[in-house]
Amino acid sequence: MRPADYCFEVSWEVCNKVGGIYTVLKTKVPVMKQNYETGYVVVGPYFAGKVRGEFNEKLPTDGLKDVFERLKTEGIICHYGNWLVEGEPDAILIDFATFAARKNEIKRELWDNYKIDSLNTQYFDYDEPVIWAYAAGRFVEEFAKPQPGKKVVAHFHEWLAAPGLLYLHSRKANIATVFTTHATTLGRALTNSNIDIYANIAAISAEQEAYRLGVHAKHQTEAAAARNADVFSTVSDITAMEAEHFLKKAPDVIVHNGLGMEGFPTFEEASVRHRQFKRKIREFITYYFFPYYTFDLEETLYYFLTARYEFHNKGIDAFIRALGELNKALKQEKPGRTVVAFIWVPANIRGIKRELLENRTQYQDIRDSIVDEIEHVKDSMINDVVAQKKITDTDLLSAQTLFELKRKVMKFKKQGSPPLCTHDLYNEESDAILNACKEAGLNNSADDNVKVIFYPIYLSGADGLLDTSYYESMQGAHLGVFPSFYEPWGYTPLEAAALGVGAVTTDLSGFGKYIENHSAQRKFPGVFVVKRLGVQDDLFVKSLSAVLLSFAKYSNDERIKNKIEAKHVSTLADWRFMVKQYIAAHQIAVSKHWK
Repeated sequence: MRPADYCFEVSWEVCNKVGGIYTVLKTKVPVMKQNYETGYVVVGPYFAGKVRGEFNEKLPTDGLKDVFERLKTEGIICHYGNWLVEGEPDAILIDFATFAARKNEIKRELWDNYKIDSLNTQYFDYDEPVIWAYAAGRFVEEFAKPQPGKKVVAHFHEWLAAPGLLYLHSRKANIATVFTTHATTLGRALTNSNIDIYANIAAISAEQEAYRLGVHAKHQTEAAAARNADVFSTVSDITAMEAEHFLKKAPDVIVHNGLGMEGFPTFEEASVRHRQFKRKIREFITYYFFPYYTFDLEETLYYFLTARYEFHNKGIDAFIRALGELNKALKQEKPGRTVVAFIWVPANIRGIKRELLENRTQYQDIRDSIVDEIEHVKDSMINDVVAQKKITDTDLLSAQTLFELKRKVMKFKKQGSPPLCTHDLYNEESDAILNACKEAGLNNSADDNVKVIFYPIYLSGADGLLDTSYYESMQGAHLGVFPSFYEPWGYTPLEAAALGVGAVTTDLSGFGKYIENHSAQRKFPGVFVVKRLGVQDDLFVKSLSAVLLSFAKYSNDERIKNKIEAKHVSTLADWRFMVKQYIAAHQIAVSKHWK
């Protein structure tokens, strides 16, 4: 039985892709609709330039039309339609441009009612969400008024939507409220400043640090929502620990994130796609490295890290240092094995490196010359095999073709070493990733067993190099490495596992902590969880490099066993199970509100 007649899920990331909450909401829609049916509605901001492909606008029902008309007189313009994701939920997008005239009035209310010190903040990244959220709260209130006997629960995500909850609380609206923080504002700000919040969290003065870092208004908004919601929730045990200390409120419920596993390939499909996209990666690797030197592609593994450019928080620094240790170990223990490590982290770019464009063009010329001869080669091979003749180069290709290929291959060859980065960067000399690679002894030299490719653009599937999408790139690789220092949940290792790709995470990641509690770390765990909570960086890097080395030594059969387990581990975070925590949060909120 559903907890309420209507559930409004309010988030800045509805039809507005900004970060990980977009994935949470989008993938959760089908199971939420199963529970609430037509009573499930998502509420987000209306940005005319962003709704194409995200939102299908429709005429509102008569009841909604009346609500919209009343709100329009207050400067709140509502748009009704469907969010174009699986399940296509009803969506209300709010244009708050006119309502923005009430900004100072809203900030005054937040100070008077909750002592949120935002009157002097002039940052659009605070003001815009606050104005929109207040308008969203006003919409939910107005919707609920003509619904006698109907129970409404409103679920607000992150500080950006929190003012809407505070609006309802200040008006004593007859609506049950749930607030979820996916990452505390202060926790993210402190770790971005390279402060280890976990080392001595009890000693951190939240208010003092929030003011010092200039995030006090966001922090106070978040804390007020946590304390005044009917139910306060976080997405992981690690975030719960932060919330208890920084927000002075322990969560009532943990609402772990999940994925809809129906949309991911079966293990058999994943195996086919791995071979398919590994071929594309191999082709890229060939023209990236082989002009300078060659190595055995049959003995090459592809590791990757993908994240925002948060050098310390996302563990990019630890990954590079661990690769440096892996490079030394492979030279001693398994000199025939090569690891190519991709760092898929968008950065400020000028364009693709000219030498790489030349390599690609020359490689394609060689490939096209051979492709043009394929039919002739096939016929020659068949005839020679049937005639029991010894097959030679000149039997397959004419002397002229062989000469032309030799000339093209000679032109393909270059002196020196391959670049560390695919693109020219605006800040190349000061770039943290490039400098860390050099410090770790990773220079893409011929004698390096670990090669690095910093790929500083989004994986769109049409970037002129790999030409594979985010998921396709993952599927072509062997191991995803996500050694985050600050990761309230962490979707990337879960996505990798769901695609049948082994992954590495840490116990400072919400997902890593969840898996650690629910899945044994066997020889082939699928997802490796490396201890990082309370562990010094040097020791953590050693542990991480040991995992990378262990995986590099796996045989093909052992890697398959790990892929099977990765696929199994991912099912532990299927939304079909995880949604129960959301429904429980709503049930508790309804029970508390209408007790």
